Amino acid sequence: MKKIFISTLGCAKNLVDSEMMMGSLLDNGYQNTDFLSEADIAIVNTCGFIEAAKEESINEILQIAQYKTSGNLDKLVVTGCLAQRYSKELQEEIPEIDLLLGTTSFVSIVSKLEELGINKEKKLLSIEDINKEIPMMRRQLLTQSYTAYLKIAEGCDNLCTYCIIPKLRGKYRSRDLQEILDEARELVRYGTRELIIIAQDTTKFGLDTEGKKLLATLLRELNKIEKLKWVRVLYSYPEDIDEEIVLAIKESEKILPYFDIPIQHASDAVLKKMNRHTSGKQIEEKVAMIRKHLPESTIRTTIIVGFPQETDEDFETLCDFVQKVRFDRLGAFEYSLEEGTPAAKMSGQVPEEIKSQRKNKLMELQQEISKQKNKEYIGKTLEVLIEGQEDKNVFSGRSYRDMIEIDGLVFVHSDGKLKKGDFVSVKITDALEYDLIGEYYESAQ
Repeated sequence: MKKIFISTLGCAKNLVDSEMMMGSLLDNGYQNTDFLSEADIAIVNTCGFIEAAKEESINEILQIAQYKTSGNLDKLVVTGCLAQRYSKELQEEIPEIDLLLGTTSFVSIVSKLEELGINKEKKLLSIEDINKEIPMMRRQLLTQSYTAYLKIAEGCDNLCTYCIIPKLRGKYRSRDLQEILDEARELVRYGTRELIIIAQDTTKFGLDTEGKKLLATLLRELNKIEKLKWVRVLYSYPEDIDEEIVLAIKESEKILPYFDIPIQHASDAVLKKMNRHTSGKQIEEKVAMIRKHLPESTIRTTIIVGFPQETDEDFETLCDFVQKVRFDRLGAFEYSLEEGTPAAKMSGQVPEEIKSQRKNKLMELQQEISKQKNKEYIGKTLEVLIEGQEDKNVFSGRSYRDMIEIDGLVFVHSDGKLKKGDFVSVKITDALEYDLIGEYYESAQ
């Protein structure tokens, strides 16, 4: 029985693809291993979104390739966005790669490995139509079972000028609503308590297939699933967040009032150059609408600084906006020039030093906002999903305000043992810039 090792880089959408590959492989007689030294076959599911991600992917491929001479490794498979984007270059420059699969052809992993087995000296390349539909496949979770991602669409139609994703993942393609619900129920049967809804843009779900947005409908249906505790929605574009979606969250006890809204900027001039379909005023109005219906909501955003032609005035507009709106969570990223995008051809590329200065200033602003926001929770009780143990009587977990691996943590003092996957009530006693500290109150199962 051949052993498979999978390394997944990049976003959660890649993780879901890896889980589908692993499910298919296990169903066809392969065995999963967490130890590269034991693996007969290694799969690197790559990211090719920005320069840093490309470098990480290349380094991972090269590091794993060494096991073809120092370990048991027989075949090296490279999948994902980097494989889609630079298939020929990878094939030529890294001869250790035996199989390259694009962002839609990974579903044929089993048949391609069988083909490699028959033609032992052959190198295979499978880069298919990026607008191809991806069938539902059984997933083998590669993370803790209590939290799982649920991908509701593939591709993107937004055509932001800095982004390569439409060229790597194709047009926006919503999955079938019933198929998604079936997968959600299967995950819950497996032990999942928190579902995280993902797509390149979750708010457009249903528009391409039904001519109307179906995210609110999906959320109301997910709320009916027994034994499911939390549902969290990511990647909601501001122009498509409406009262129907907000009210669906408000009226559904399992849907968390957590909004991940990547605004990218607040200067109308920069937003227009980015081909974002909104304005600073409209974003502010959407945030106000959410907080009106859900005062306890947590709103997270991401922002790009140093976009081509971003002036000092544009950046000051952004800083003023952040201070006024006071996002609960904010991540700032320096613009990365990506070949093949319209922004790469723009004049007025901002020097790296200025990008770094602007990012640091913005994060300093947000750090103070975050600390003040966190202090508002001192004395309150929050439900926390336990994920780890830091010390003998100190555990760590997340509240509804915290996305896994992105936001802060809640550190919980408890005399008793708390297990991963437990939901407990915690009385908050102190606040840091990004984390909260509290005392175990009671079980909240």
